[in-house]
Amino acid sequence: MYGKIKEHLQNELHSIREAGLYKNERLIVSPQDAVIRLASGQEVLNFCANNYLGLSNHPALIKAAEDALHSHGYGMSSVRFICGTTNLHKTLEQKITEFFGTEDTILYAACFDANGGIFEPLFSEEDAIISDSLNHASIIDGVRLSKAKRFRYLNADMKDLEAQLILVKDARFKIIVTDGVFSMDGNVAPLDQIHILAKKYDALIMVDECHSAGVVGDTGRGVTELFNLRGEVDIITGTLGKAFGGALGGFTTGRKEVIELLRQRSRPYLFSNSLPPAVVNAGIKMFDMMAETSDLQDKLHHNTKYFISRMIDAGFDIKPTKSAICAVMLYDAKLSQNFAARLLEEGIYVIGFYYPVVAQGQARIRVQLSAAHLPAHLDQALAAFIKVGKSLGVIR
Repeated sequence: MYGKIKEHLQNELHSIREAGLYKNERLIVSPQDAVIRLASGQEVLNFCANNYLGLSNHPALIKAAEDALHSHGYGMSSVRFICGTTNLHKTLEQKITEFFGTEDTILYAACFDANGGIFEPLFSEEDAIISDSLNHASIIDGVRLSKAKRFRYLNADMKDLEAQLILVKDARFKIIVTDGVFSMDGNVAPLDQIHILAKKYDALIMVDECHSAGVVGDTGRGVTELFNLRGEVDIITGTLGKAFGGALGGFTTGRKEVIELLRQRSRPYLFSNSLPPAVVNAGIKMFDMMAETSDLQDKLHHNTKYFISRMIDAGFDIKPTKSAICAVMLYDAKLSQNFAARLLEEGIYVIGFYYPVVAQGQARIRVQLSAAHLPAHLDQALAAFIKVGKSLGVIR
């Protein structure tokens, strides 16, 4: 029975390889940090992790995780509403609520689940979802699960957003959905303008803060802080798997009634195992640390400004960004892979991104800066980019 589809799959995989789109996975044998060790034994500088604040291997978070292993065990073996809720889960939800200035929070196994489980319980055929064209795949999949009418607007294009809002003026409920920082380009959603349009057309706002929380804003509260709109956004989704420690776990935070209904009807929440206590307790510790100081955000912002300005000076084509993401545009898929492979030889670990992760003809190297990077790390990466860029004819 498997024979026919086996041949089809082999042909598909062959086509992916021939097109230069096959994704290979490199093996890491050390903790996630600015410097990592590969299975080959090579030590390299890591410039492609979502470890924006350098917390993935922080001793305080490791200690908090160890403490929870001893006090609450390894796993919960249950969903939240049966016997999967501990005092730690409720504490973390409260910490997230305080951090974003919202009313309540619900935890998920991942932000993919948070985005996948939010639209179907809240919206029906009478409603309209207006989504930015570059939103994350999890938002796209979540919208597909809803029976609401679906509309898209061009990335961060407020004229197009207003046109879509006019089209759906008769919908019962309307919600504008956007990433806070768009993960492939690094640009920040113009939340101040979105907020104006939402008020004008009586629409809700949802922001995915996965790549902006911990990064954007003076104290890392994300785009709502950046635009002085804390508490004004109806729904925020985010992750513990990037700036906030880099493990796993997602959340939705926002209006009290929204969160309460999600606890009753959101399928990824109702039918997924509760987050393990070690992850939750480390998350609590992380939010406590962020409440005490913004030193890590300050260092991240400095590193980002320094690296991007030097890359532009060197002649690289860099997408405009206000985040810790530096998209080095190469446009050709095979070139992006060759460039990344050559950088690895120079001790710089980055990945080439190409279709279907980005649009056809928009291949790039996505560099992600971290508070863990030292000045010497940045200079070594810059020197490697310039050397490889010249050898491959990307810059002069």
